[in-house]
Amino acid sequence: MLSDKFRRQLRQEADKWRTEGLIDDYLYEQLCDRYQFSDLETVARNRFIVILLGLGSVLLGLGVITFVAANWQTWSREFKVILLLSLFVGVNTAGFYLWRRPAERWQRRLGQALLLLGALVLGANMALMSQIFHQSGRLYQLYLLWGLGVLAMAYSLRLTLLGVLAILLILLGYVQGLPEAEAIGEFSWLRLMVQHMPVLAGLMFIPLAYWCRSRWIFRLGAIAIVVSLEANLMQLNLLGSTAWTAAIACALPPALLWAYNDFPWIERFSGYESFRRTARSLAITFLSLLFYICSFYGLWNTSSVSSGEDASPLFSPSSVDILILGVLTLWEWLRLLRRVDRTTILIAGAIATSAIIPFWHLGIEQLPVRATIIFNLLLLLLAVGLIRKGLAQGQRRLFWGGMVLITLQIFSRMLEYDTDLLFKSLVLFLCGLGGIAGGLWFERRVRTRARV
Repeated sequence: MLSDKFRRQLRQEADKWRTEGLIDDYLYEQLCDRYQFSDLETVARNRFIVILLGLGSVLLGLGVITFVAANWQTWSREFKVILLLSLFVGVNTAGFYLWRRPAERWQRRLGQALLLLGALVLGANMALMSQIFHQSGRLYQLYLLWGLGVLAMAYSLRLTLLGVLAILLILLGYVQGLPEAEAIGEFSWLRLMVQHMPVLAGLMFIPLAYWCRSRWIFRLGAIAIVVSLEANLMQLNLLGSTAWTAAIACALPPALLWAYNDFPWIERFSGYESFRRTARSLAITFLSLLFYICSFYGLWNTSSVSSGEDASPLFSPSSVDILILGVLTLWEWLRLLRRVDRTTILIAGAIATSAIIPFWHLGIEQLPVRATIIFNLLLLLLAVGLIRKGLAQGQRRLFWGGMVLITLQIFSRMLEYDTDLLFKSLVLFLCGLGGIAGGLWFERRVRTRARV
């Protein structure tokens, strides 16, 4: 569907063309009928009405909140419960009706906004209900329960906004509840949820991404898996030593993302969008951050070989998640190696190197200088590979991603080591000149390929 901005500009140009005699009245009327110039004023009026309704709704909502706060202590418990439930049901009913049966496009957007407001009201109701019935609890418990409720709404309505909100709430509850995971006593299943978040995040969020056909939900779900996996590894120090922990933390997330295959989803549900390229983009992003962080000499110079005395037991609860994700990654790589390409081989080598170096440094022998050199080479090779792919495929995202990595590497090494100020100014000048020249050359190359 053409945007209103384009149609408005086209109407202005068509008026000029008719005034200058480039088109006659018949052709102008055809353009009006085809692009519906007569509806532009109605669309603008409807947008203005929506803005007024939105501002008025905000003021009305603030007024209602103020009124409720002023009389909250004087109302009975039964009236409070009825009021909260009526508000939740009313907002979601109105949102669902406008979203499913819109007479105009703005009504569908208003319905989605009301459904999002209903999800927010759910959290307020849960907090106020617990206060009414004197149920004490920690804040992260509210976030987790609230997120599960919004997740159920997202599955039932197939709405991307609700899915994104559910992921953010559950991830926020996980981050706040991780330090107290062992101290949760009121709800044992919440403790299990926090401890096994890497696997549960995959089970909760990845199917929702296919159900809603949303790349944003898949990205956030994959990020939730990686973040919870890394947090559990660092919090519990799995497998008996920091060497194993570092190796798994560096290698497992990119290996899982790069080998991800959504063929079972595409095969079972026709018309579902593939997220394999999105998963590989996230794997490249993880490797870029990993190589950049590990390229600093200070990180390796302050590390020491661990004795393993303070490590957690081998069979801790989160070890199950590591085992499940590890087996899944191994199975996916066995499927991937049936049709291996050069890029996959290079990525596999980079992932293996990023696991071996930390393990060797922390578990066997310190490698501060060699580890720094190796990760700087890996970062350089990854940047060159992105630039090469961007040039070959004509994709600006890959090209500029590689350019940013190279610039960050040069700039970081210049600031990290004690160099002359004149040399730093020369490096900055060359980086800026190289970035401008490379960008202009790339745009010229892409424009030339488009003409051919």
